[in-house]
Amino acid sequence: MDDIWGQACAELEKRVGPNNFNHWIKPLRLTAVDDGVARFASPTRFVSDWVNRHFASNILGELSRLEPSVERVRFDVEPTAASARGAASAGAAEDQAAPRAGRTAAQAAPATVRGGARPDLCAPLDPRFTFGNFVVGKPNELAHAAARRVAEGGPVGFNPLFLYGGVGLGKTHLMHAIAHEHQARHPEARVLYLSAEQFMYRFVQALRESSIMDFKSLFRNVHMLMVDDVQFIAGKDSTQEEFFHTFNALVDQGKQIVISADRAPAEIKGLEERIKSRLSCGLIVDLHPTTYELRLGILQSKTEAFRAQHPDLEIGRGVLEFLAHRITTNVRVLEGALQRLFAHASLLRREITLEVAQECLADILRTNDRKISIDDIQRKVAEHYNIRLADLIGPKRARNVARPRQIAMYLSKQLTSRSLPEIGRRFGGRDHTTIMHGVRKVEELAQDDHAVAEDITLLKRLLEA
Repeated sequence: MDDIWGQACAELEKRVGPNNFNHWIKPLRLTAVDDGVARFASPTRFVSDWVNRHFASNILGELSRLEPSVERVRFDVEPTAASARGAASAGAAEDQAAPRAGRTAAQAAPATVRGGARPDLCAPLDPRFTFGNFVVGKPNELAHAAARRVAEGGPVGFNPLFLYGGVGLGKTHLMHAIAHEHQARHPEARVLYLSAEQFMYRFVQALRESSIMDFKSLFRNVHMLMVDDVQFIAGKDSTQEEFFHTFNALVDQGKQIVISADRAPAEIKGLEERIKSRLSCGLIVDLHPTTYELRLGILQSKTEAFRAQHPDLEIGRGVLEFLAHRITTNVRVLEGALQRLFAHASLLRREITLEVAQECLADILRTNDRKISIDDIQRKVAEHYNIRLADLIGPKRARNVARPRQIAMYLSKQLTSRSLPEIGRRFGGRDHTTIMHGVRKVEELAQDDHAVAEDITLLKRLLEA
């Protein structure tokens, strides 16, 4: 059978190409042929699954042509002494699954390790991202308090700390702030901060260079591991397996782990259930979309910092309030708009008036002027709660319809400029007092019912996306 497999490999390489052959078929080892089944040993589950989906028919075709008794093929995970090569192929596949531009960025931006780290792994944290520069408001106060507690060190009471939220809400800022603060308080501590993409890249690199033990030693001998954007490893089986074992090893040693993602663990598709379970054992904190007050506070803080360096800066009355009201989707966009105004005023030596702001930021303001209609809200709420749109608008008073209807009324009041009577007409001709009651009811529920608050946050994200 070895001779037959050798002949089959020569033909398979021609059929699937050298690259696919080397990555996927070459790591396989034919172990037996029993009752018409050709059994292969594969180095990892990832390779087994991929070959079974993409190349099983090709392999069976070549084998059955050379040996008619072969009717089926089976791939079993059986790591051997030679599995490093096969595992590297699996890692290479996961590496290929990542966007090429992203992989280049991962290579260019090494992980940040502080305290006794190897020089080639050190990279500075962003000096702007500290607790002192983080503006706290109601949407992020719990996340800020939890991050502060972790940064202090010592017994925390929850592990891991899992921060999640949309783009530009402060997750990365808090991650950097934790690392800065913890290192300042505990200079001897080894703090490793990196993105999930960098974790995957280093894992693949270790497999290719046969240095997996060095990889394990690096990641399992830190005092604090911080992984940003963990949703990136979803669907990448080999990387998830190593992450799972690293996670368990650190938790068993009492080492702190901090994770961030763009959604809660249970909502990350492609993430293994055992990892979701481990992540859910700690404290999960949602960074909610910013409020007008928080956005205004951020703008005022940035303006004060800029004025400290440029005392002659003049900002007209109402400019910051205007920006906080008009740019609502993303703090990064908000800060970028303010920075553009600063540059405009500095280069042209002009006061930043409301008219100047409108002219200078016309493109940003147009982007943020996307109108959300009551129809959009009604469709999205009906879809979210799996009810008919006709029932949402109609007279039904069943709880499974009434509560979504009130939430749709609340969102219509929050996200559109329509008056209460107008909203009432769009909800089956209801009186404006009915709309007012629904809005107040949802406001009260959102304070006490976490599920309602999460539904509202999610619906706002979907509507504003």
